[in-house]
Amino acid sequence: MEKVNTLQEIIDYVSNATQVSPGRPILIDKYIDGREVEVDAVSDGECVLIPGIMEHIERAGVHSGDSFSIYPARNLSEREINTIIEYTEKISKALNVKGLINIQFAVKEGTVYVLEVNPRASRTVPIMSKATGIPMVKLAVEVALGKKLKELGYKGGLWPQTPYTVVKAPVFSMEKLTDVEVSLSPEMKSTGEIMGIDLTYEGALYKALEGAGLKIPKKGKILLSIAERDFQEAVSLVEKLQGLGYEIYATYRTGKYLSLMGIHVNIMSLDNAIKLLKDGYFDAVVNTPTKGKKPDNTGFKLRRTAVEYRIPLFTSIDTIKAALNAVSKVNVNGLSILSVNEYQEMQKDNVKNLVL
Repeated sequence: MEKVNTLQEIIDYVSNATQVSPGRPILIDKYIDGREVEVDAVSDGECVLIPGIMEHIERAGVHSGDSFSIYPARNLSEREINTIIEYTEKISKALNVKGLINIQFAVKEGTVYVLEVNPRASRTVPIMSKATGIPMVKLAVEVALGKKLKELGYKGGLWPQTPYTVVKAPVFSMEKLTDVEVSLSPEMKSTGEIMGIDLTYEGALYKALEGAGLKIPKKGKILLSIAERDFQEAVSLVEKLQGLGYEIYATYRTGKYLSLMGIHVNIMSLDNAIKLLKDGYFDAVVNTPTKGKKPDNTGFKLRRTAVEYRIPLFTSIDTIKAALNAVSKVNVNGLSILSVNEYQEMQKDNVKNLVL
């Protein structure tokens, strides 16, 4: 699976696909540049319990397993939330699901699109169970054995959201897989997950980033090598970085564009940037790839070098912007240090009057 941006990219992809699997069908879908959200629910065929709605930091197009996810969702309107609840209930009942179900949605300009439905457990069930205190697997097993959610003390619909925030961060294990593309894409590459939990969204994201090895230093040198399609978004990113005191370096095309926009950065070639990466000169790298997957491409080598030398690498502008916001807020407000049990006790107070 791949997201393509130009006619030539789709020609190249189809040519490669027909060589790998001749005679096989190829599905081509329209890409929706919207927010992706997902739901893990428990259904007994009549009643559907939705512990919460998770929202991805990265836009649709990044595999859900590789995305940073936030619970509770932060950017959904009441109408969008109600639509997600309605679709989850209708789909679960229509499929006669008795147990766990995972549904992924894309939301754009108030419209909710169903991306996929998985009538099974998903990788986010452990996260949502810890986040909400709802024993989702235990409930699903009891339901599969014939019990109803009401008998187990739960009602349908969306569970009250927590007074704290949980962020799921992907963990990758690519240091020794030298020919593997590391950029985020529709193909899943992560091998695990980290959960950050805090009274604030920024605190939870900061903890998740640190646990995933993507902690941004409070100051230092950051290298940018941005795909042309992302140039416009890169302007506000660089302004944010410079405002926080970071020293910015950019590869030639990225630096030339920023200069035309009146932003001064240090410009260098990709080859020189890779050499300096190996010397530990940069504290973080932001690289949105043009065409990945080709080990002989210089951009591919740049990303691989960052991973192999354990330098924080961001291949999505959405992720780095969210990370910078978290760092700046945490530097001012600090973090909440509590156990998972203490956070869950706060949630119990929210739902005392709602459990049947």
